[in-house]
Amino acid sequence: MTDGRPTRSSSALRRPKLLSILQEGYTRQQFLADLQAGIIVGIVALPLAIAFAIASGVTPDRGLATAIVAGFLISALGGSRVQIGGPTGAFVVIVYGIVQQHGIDGLLVATILAGIILVAMGIARLGAVIKFIPYPVTIGFTAGIAVIIFTSQIRDLLGLATGDLPADFVGKVGTYARTAGTINASALLLSTLTVGIILLWGRTRSRIPGPFIALLVTTALVPLAGFEVETIGSRFGAVGGLPHLTLPTLVWADLPRLFPAAITLALLAAIESLLSAVVADGMIGTRHRSDQELIATGVANLVVPFFGGIPATGAIARTATNVKNGGRTPVAGMVHALTLLIIALVAGRWAALIPMATLAGILVVVCWHMGEWHVVWRELRGPRSDVVVMALTFLLTVFIDLTVAVQAGVILASFLFMRRMAEVTNVKAFTALGDGEEADEED
Repeated sequence: MTDGRPTRSSSALRRPKLLSILQEGYTRQQFLADLQAGIIVGIVALPLAIAFAIASGVTPDRGLATAIVAGFLISALGGSRVQIGGPTGAFVVIVYGIVQQHGIDGLLVATILAGIILVAMGIARLGAVIKFIPYPVTIGFTAGIAVIIFTSQIRDLLGLATGDLPADFVGKVGTYARTAGTINASALLLSTLTVGIILLWGRTRSRIPGPFIALLVTTALVPLAGFEVETIGSRFGAVGGLPHLTLPTLVWADLPRLFPAAITLALLAAIESLLSAVVADGMIGTRHRSDQELIATGVANLVVPFFGGIPATGAIARTATNVKNGGRTPVAGMVHALTLLIIALVAGRWAALIPMATLAGILVVVCWHMGEWHVVWRELRGPRSDVVVMALTFLLTVFIDLTVAVQAGVILASFLFMRRMAEVTNVKAFTALGDGEEADEED
């Protein structure tokens, strides 16, 4: 107690929610609800983990390893009751760029560095600071990332024979224009069918996720209809098995070049994770521990590279799915990770049959929701300063580089914050009053 008011110690603010919940008492009824939610979220996460990995320029097994290892750690150590962790669309652009410039080992080292930065941010109690990043900056990032992910999927959506794609946005568009005559009708049909199934299935009240239904239908349709389309197996080989221990090769001379990318990964992970936790709080009426959430996300990113994984953070869509299906404790997130592990062990060889066009269709729906275009339209009618900041962040993300966009976004956020503080404060100079002088009172 301080001045008659209850306070929470810093150790309580940096304590996993799982421990608090177990101390409060964990019932069999809640376990069954968490078990159901975790299994459903695991099924939802399967195609997303594979799709995000492929879109990031790595093999699908790295996406599965990330969802399993990081998903378990973020739930077990996190400061939110219902957070689901794993690979997300926010990382696709930066991960793809790191892989192109520094290779897989460079990505693994950058992820470890990002994990260290996130843990340090949590220990320094910077969780509350992240919320001061202005909304226009966040919207500019996410809308730009959605556009880039969509652009990267056009090849598989249409089945174009493009070969290796350039890393930059303009280069991709030019390549698509030159190869527009190589459209594969079967691939186009499968991707269109995937999007249609997801949208129509979303109108039903079924607990079975739409992306999973689309994946089953389109995968079965390929051999039945005799479609000649590219699959995960034909491009990457076998999928599945236990995540295996791997040691990234560290070249000390590369650290200065990797550090800016690591900072970008850490900032994106912090923003995405805490934003997801805030959304979850609004859905279930609780409060998360932001510093502990940063520490958990940092630990996950420290560990997952040793299993060949890619960067991870809290995933808003999967967290919302968890809440809607009855998940109320971190046990649901841990079950989600174990569900993915079982699927990888039992049905991994079947995952190789998934058409690339199906994954592209799933990512198109993800991009549409991720971009929050109705919010973008609303922001365009807001204050001019917000519009400029959002547009600049969006354009830098799409046409230049996400690392540059994040750095510029942080600087713009600082200026926006100072400007708004200047608008709501009134500073006046005053002089010391001499003896016998009286100050004018002003209301």
